[in-house]
Amino acid sequence: MTEIHPGQRVAVLVDAQNLYHTAQSLHSRNIDYSALLDKAVQDRQLTRAIAYVIRADAPEEESFFEALVDIGFEPKIKDIKTFSDGTKKADWDVGMSLDAVTLANHVDTIVLCTGDGDFSRLCSHLRHEGVRVEVMAFESSTAEELVEEADSFLDLGERHETFLL
Repeated sequence: MTEIHPGQRVAVLVDAQNLYHTAQSLHSRNIDYSALLDKAVQDRQLTRAIAYVIRADAPEEESFFEALVDIGFEPKIKDIKTFSDGTKKADWDVGMSLDAVTLANHVDTIVLCTGDGDFSRLCSHLRHEGVRVEVMAFESSTAEELVEEADSFLDLGERHETFLL
């Protein structure tokens, strides 16, 4: 697949819940979204940066959503759903996949910031369509099939001083 070069058009799609929970469980720290976006773009042409987030009515989340905008992300926000048995659910897998497929005709590279193996089939599809797929996540919690399907993989855990606050 194509190597990185300055003329590439790049879309960055961030599964914020996946990265947040992994950073918290492994390092008890938060993601530095500014550093994440800088590394994902790597002096290429940023077409779109989307952070998929969940609203859980935590006091600090509105300022987090505003900070994402200031950094250069478009936050897509989904409210958490609570079911009658008390269980909660909210994920962006389908929305993130649909956006990636839609953006594929407008970019050369899609950077997926997630370790979720559910996206391995998406990687395969995007690559078949001629799109370079890069994955950025914590290797220790990233599905092996996702790493195998991507053109490149960057382990955020190897450079936690860069990607964690």
